[in-house]
Amino acid sequence: MAFVKKVFFIENETKAFLFLMKKFHISQKESQRWIDKKRVKLNGEILINKAAFLKGEVEISLYEPSPFGLKPLFESKDFALFDKPSGLLVHPKNRKTLHSLTDDVRYLFGKDANIAHRIDKETSGLVLCSKNKESEIYFKKAFEKREIKKGYLAFVKGELKQELFIDEPIAKNREYSDIKLKVRIDKSGKEAKTYIKPIKYFQEKNITLIEAIPLTGRQHQIRVHMFHVKHPIVGDPIYGMSFENAEAYLNKELDQKRRKELTGADRLMLHANWIEFIYKGFRYKLYSKMDFRDTL
Repeated sequence: MAFVKKVFFIENETKAFLFLMKKFHISQKESQRWIDKKRVKLNGEILINKAAFLKGEVEISLYEPSPFGLKPLFESKDFALFDKPSGLLVHPKNRKTLHSLTDDVRYLFGKDANIAHRIDKETSGLVLCSKNKESEIYFKKAFEKREIKKGYLAFVKGELKQELFIDEPIAKNREYSDIKLKVRIDKSGKEAKTYIKPIKYFQEKNITLIEAIPLTGRQHQIRVHMFHVKHPIVGDPIYGMSFENAEAYLNKELDQKRRKELTGADRLMLHANWIEFIYKGFRYKLYSKMDFRDTL
């Protein structure tokens, strides 16, 4: 389990942040962040005051990596690249999350290592992580400036014959009036652009393998764009489903057999296939080693 509870008994009054700093070898800023995150209890009560003194029983919710055994596909002194399997979270969702890719990253490279970007739990493929704070700042700024390019593979419903350039803004969906989506196409939303190239049509299944290159980085961008052009991604339990079925999935009331019947697969058929970036004067273009086509 990623979060474990450590209990200590303090006889003499000690400043909370000083105790955390000395006990866990962290900075004052980090110790105060632990308190803000409600990870410290004093005599059974959550500690809120960062300037408080500790005396008595102190309980700390401590993050300890619980590795799954994943190894990086590629690594350098400052960063590493993982081929994430479908079904694995990138970050722990909450303190009850048993395992995420962050566990393997921190276990292998230490507490300063971090994930540089996100992909959905059910999306497989490449995830870039930094090994130190310097590279973390660099990669996060590079993503913000759109200096990092990514290419995805996806199986979509129907036959797609021509290349597409989808330029449709995306906004968070605040109202579930007709369909239960997390985001939707909306003129008031943020700019979102995706290039789509058909690769192969499978007539017997009426499915097309495509390459999708997002030129912006909106949540669920490829999923909602493909749904918008009437070619939803195979296995998508939200975009392309009825309100009732999407709600049933989100409420964990849709079993895998029924989901497969409705969507065509028991996972989202989207795969992060390559990533390209420049780091310290060198250009990298790295490809996933998973054979995504075999998942069909």
